[in-house]
Amino acid sequence: MTRKQWFLLLGLGVVAPFVLYPVFVMKMLCFALFACAFNLLLGYTGLLSFGHAAFFGGAAYVAGYAVKSWGVPPEIGILIGLGVGAILGAAVGALAIRRQGIYFAMVTLALAQIVYFVAVKAPFTGGEDGLQGIPRGRLFGIVDLNDTMNMYYFVLAIFLLAFWSIARIIDSPFGQVLKAIRENEARALSLGYDVDRFKLLAFVLSAALAGLAGATKALVFQFASLTDVHWTTSGEVVLMTLLGGVGTLFGPMVGAFTVVALHSELSALGSWVTVIIGATFIVCVLVFRRGIVGELQALAQRHFWGRREANEAELAQIEQGSKSKP
Repeated sequence: MTRKQWFLLLGLGVVAPFVLYPVFVMKMLCFALFACAFNLLLGYTGLLSFGHAAFFGGAAYVAGYAVKSWGVPPEIGILIGLGVGAILGAAVGALAIRRQGIYFAMVTLALAQIVYFVAVKAPFTGGEDGLQGIPRGRLFGIVDLNDTMNMYYFVLAIFLLAFWSIARIIDSPFGQVLKAIRENEARALSLGYDVDRFKLLAFVLSAALAGLAGATKALVFQFASLTDVHWTTSGEVVLMTLLGGVGTLFGPMVGAFTVVALHSELSALGSWVTVIIGATFIVCVLVFRRGIVGELQALAQRHFWGRREANEAELAQIEQGSKSKP
């Protein structure tokens, strides 16, 4: 990312709560972080997981319980959520990476369902009622997070730090190896890379960041529910990533903002929201196969190369004309 893009992202984040309802923007940021974490696995490693809700919701429950029952401060609760996501990611990833393709996806889905049923039966989760009354507390014992604006800028700081980390991972040598595995795993293996180790590390990083998003959401809304660990949440993050543009840095963010906004604006329609979002997804897949950001990038690239070719042709004509003069 360029410095201008960072300043633009920061500026939009600072201004957003004065234009939109702050809690709504916080929800967008939490799901944008969730989608960006998932994109690190799908878009840059080529691994399709149908169980990422396990990390998102599992971290939400544990972090929320730690803050509510153990009395830990919110910043420690967030770190606990990050750690829970990483631990679950290591456990699920160690089993899932033994398989490829649809088998990998089904293993992640099956293991995520185990986490869901644990959330249903475990005594501290509240069952179908969820874990309610999670206190926001005070950040570092000073900043009162019950103030909506204070909470918003705390969430914004978490999102920007995590987004910066993802951008650094993608641009690092480690990220280049992940792209090589995505493009041609056999070739990466022949070059001497321990492919399974890289895939497991990418899975753990993705799960940890998904856990960070879940823990943050639990603090924002002060509860964790079964919806957070349900398979439909895993499906939604896939939809967000594909809609925005898989394998692009900003695509998952745009996709998350779009889906959350559609849910909010069409909430009065009840179950028809799912139908409308599904139809929107089908249209985008058929018309914008690279996703919203992917198509915009391709359009800009075609425009750039078209102008460059035109300029080169014009220069060639000028040079040819100058040579033909006596």
